[in-house]
Amino acid sequence: MKTYLTPVNEIEKNWYVVDAEGKVLGRLASEIATRLRGKHKPNYSTFMDVGDFIIVINADKVKLTGNKLSDKMYHHHTGYMGGLKSQSAQEVLTKKPTELVRIAVRGMLPKNTLGRAQLKKLKVYAGSEHPHQAQQPAPMVL
Repeated sequence: MKTYLTPVNEIEKNWYVVDAEGKVLGRLASEIATRLRGKHKPNYSTFMDVGDFIIVINADKVKLTGNKLSDKMYHHHTGYMGGLKSQSAQEVLTKKPTELVRIAVRGMLPKNTLGRAQLKKLKVYAGSEHPHQAQQPAPMVL
């Protein structure tokens, strides 16, 4: 018996809206990563992009538990000697609230070309408005 693989042109990709207001960051990111990968679908395959498009609104109102707002640090390196830059979660939330959700989801996706393609299907907005009304996104309850 052969395993059925859905052809690329027959993969159905839906659009969903997630309201992040009051949601815990890690739990929200893990559910979004699952949907982006397509693991909730019966035709899931590890080497194909079968996931859906996810629009996250109110990313500036996401919650972190415990003392993570002040203690959690985000690091990146410029590439130069001594170029390690660090920011707390509070600083990231005030300067770029969309990056907090994007970084959390990116960490839960594969670290390869497929993961980068799946991350492009994530649209994050700080406010409650988004420019994707034409796609008729359905609300996703978490």
